[in-house]
Amino acid sequence: MAAATPTPTPAIVLIGHGMVGQRYLEALAERGATATHRITVLCEEPRPAYDRVHLTSYFSGSTPEDLSLTPATFMADHKIALHLDDPAETIDREARTVISRSGRVFPYDVLVLATGSYPFVPPVPGKDAAGCFVYRTIEDLLAIEEYAKTRTSGAVVGGGLLGLEAAGALKGLGLSTRVVEFAPRLMPVQVDEGGGAALLRTIENMGLTVHTGVGTQEVLTGEDGSVSGMKLSDGSTVDTDLVVFSAGVRPRDQLARASGLVVGERGGVAVDAHCRTSDPHVYAIGECALAADGRVYGLVAPGYEMAETAAEDLLGREKEFTGADLSTKLKLLGVDVASFGDAHGVTAGSLDVVYSDSRSGVYKKVVVSPEGVLLGGVLVGDADSYGLLRPLTGSVPPVTPEQLVLPAGAGAPVALGPASLPDTAVICSCHNVTKKAITAHTTVPEVKKCTKAGTGCGSCLKVIGQLMPAAADKGLCGCFPFTRAELYEIVRTLRVTSYERLLDSHGREEARGGDGCEVCKPTVGSIIASLAPTLGASGYVLDGEQAALQDTNDHFLANMQRNGSYSVVPRIPGGEITPDKLIVIGEVARDFGLYTKITGGQRIDLFGAGVDQLPRIWARLVEAGFESGHAYGKALRTVKSCVGQTWCRYGVQDSVRMAIDLELRYRGLRAPHKLKSAVSGCARECAEAQSKDFGVIATAGGWNLYVGGNGGATPRHADLLAQDLSDAELVRLIDRFLMFYIRTADRLERTSTWLERLEGGLDHLRDVVVHDSLGLCADLEALMADHVAHYRDEWAETLEDPERLRRFVSFVNAPGAPDPSVRFVPERGQVKPDLTVLTLEPLGGAR
Repeated sequence: MAAATPTPTPAIVLIGHGMVGQRYLEALAERGATATHRITVLCEEPRPAYDRVHLTSYFSGSTPEDLSLTPATFMADHKIALHLDDPAETIDREARTVISRSGRVFPYDVLVLATGSYPFVPPVPGKDAAGCFVYRTIEDLLAIEEYAKTRTSGAVVGGGLLGLEAAGALKGLGLSTRVVEFAPRLMPVQVDEGGGAALLRTIENMGLTVHTGVGTQEVLTGEDGSVSGMKLSDGSTVDTDLVVFSAGVRPRDQLARASGLVVGERGGVAVDAHCRTSDPHVYAIGECALAADGRVYGLVAPGYEMAETAAEDLLGREKEFTGADLSTKLKLLGVDVASFGDAHGVTAGSLDVVYSDSRSGVYKKVVVSPEGVLLGGVLVGDADSYGLLRPLTGSVPPVTPEQLVLPAGAGAPVALGPASLPDTAVICSCHNVTKKAITAHTTVPEVKKCTKAGTGCGSCLKVIGQLMPAAADKGLCGCFPFTRAELYEIVRTLRVTSYERLLDSHGREEARGGDGCEVCKPTVGSIIASLAPTLGASGYVLDGEQAALQDTNDHFLANMQRNGSYSVVPRIPGGEITPDKLIVIGEVARDFGLYTKITGGQRIDLFGAGVDQLPRIWARLVEAGFESGHAYGKALRTVKSCVGQTWCRYGVQDSVRMAIDLELRYRGLRAPHKLKSAVSGCARECAEAQSKDFGVIATAGGWNLYVGGNGGATPRHADLLAQDLSDAELVRLIDRFLMFYIRTADRLERTSTWLERLEGGLDHLRDVVVHDSLGLCADLEALMADHVAHYRDEWAETLEDPERLRRFVSFVNAPGAPDPSVRFVPERGQVKPDLTVLTLEPLGGAR
């Protein structure tokens, strides 16, 4: 067959989409290769890659979605074609094509085999009977779960890592469970005889029956053909309704064999140090590969390393895989089990230092050289020190070997902690991350995001946490030990509608039953106001207890000025106003003697109102169709705009219409600090959108969204979050952005400061609000929808209620009397405050 014509864009076909296959795709994406190659993935299973290491967590409440390793938009973002439930069936290396089960033909320039392994099922009679299962995929678990509903007992063939996990799953399903292991001890690969004995005692104490040193000769069946028991190699029989085979795995190399690639004598696709097979156009990674050192690696960490090696080699970069650390730490049936380095002490001249406590089920062994170099170890029952011991392997620890295994209080104190590890120590073996790389960050989420450490098996998380700097008290104030973001979650989750209730239930002990302080009261008031529609609380900030929580300006729904008078700021959405409304503002200003000023936010402010005049002024404005501009609150102020394409010859979109739509959508939205926005109709940026908390600039293809800008005392240029958005996409992203800010920002924190403080910065924000990496977007959109649906103008509500109007007096005991200290003098045809100037007279009355 003639060779296929090379494709214009190099084509990569990945066969298999397990953990290692997904890591390979991520490695390509991180290196920019997804933009330069056309990538196709053929997956045998009906779902994308998931966490097989934590597969058993399904039985403790994790859903298949929780186990997924594939972000929802990853494939689309990188233009990767994923074909589920359509495995490769034939490789034509001469034509460089792959044919899938559906009959589709996929040409390739580079082929990557990540087919993993398959469970080994001993060739015993009855192995295919109804009630026999393997323990490898989510579909296997679903089938076991369903079958176990009508059964009472189960048996697992195999006492290794996965076998004990399967036994734990059967026990969790309520079955009487036994384990059959052909080797003389459990977990023969990972632990030695002493560790196996300790593990056996602990597991038997949990009610499981364990048979070691015997094999399965036959699966017995009943009249209906389903499993009824097992016959063992020692001649005994056991009753069981269900059998799970977990007797090891074998490399899935059938495709490679059939295509003529070189495979190992005992299986596995032979590869060199760059993970290339005998065909230079084909790579093999993970459990299907026979590595250059002659081993097939069944752990995820070596698979990840092979994935990175293959990605680097594809791009012509130098990286080799010649072997890997086989250290392992797991919790099996609730028992911590770990092994690292030369766990069995096969190194010539090595010495064992052992601590064993049969009563508590603890067994610890370290293997050292005659010179004191730590070579390896086994930990059963207490593996807390694994995270420190494994990185120390190959070096002389700073304490004696005895101190490494003795429990606290049984010997001299052990001065051994993460600080004792060298910077070159590999803390996360799954992703080959050193202590130095980890300590460059300050929080565990930041470490995970930037280095991937802790996102594999998770055994390094304790040490990573210990390497992070100690956190200070981040409580909001002396009344609450929680941050504003934490209080927001408490209020939202527990549906707290009262400050008093929140203080009494979640305040510091010494603050409970008190009155709170001027820091937390307005903060909690703002949180409750922003969540009012969701909580079912009144959204009116001056109702009941809420009134006592507000800042000075909120008390009278107006900004207090320096002479005790107040300003009136009606909303003018997008800066657009009719002549009739302009006349109303002029008449109100004239009739009440107010100073008028056009602001930078494209509004008209009226200054000099007495508190008793505010209701009468607003009655006229509301009647003319005006609403509160919320200049007094920590809320949306303005969305200014240029005239856009309607009038301007440079405009490419209708910026005025968009500004009006946005301002009307977000009006009244309470936030940690004030919010400002703008919409520019073209790249000339006349509305100065990039200096706003969220700014929008029109493009020929839609809208660009910028966030985190600030034009105040500390100016900050906004960052581009997304571009060429449709109207609907723009509004959806702003909804998410604002609600995520309100949810996570600190008290009085502008979006610019918040974005710079946010762990992961703009990239993390984009992951959350664009790619929904945290799965929050539906909640954020729902919160905004609640706000929009329940918005009511605060001044209109005030004017409708005589009781609410009672607060607008200068003197409680003289409701109709104005404040005589509020005086004005003329200036430039308007008025200004008449401020009393303090004068000093000479002593003794001398003139």
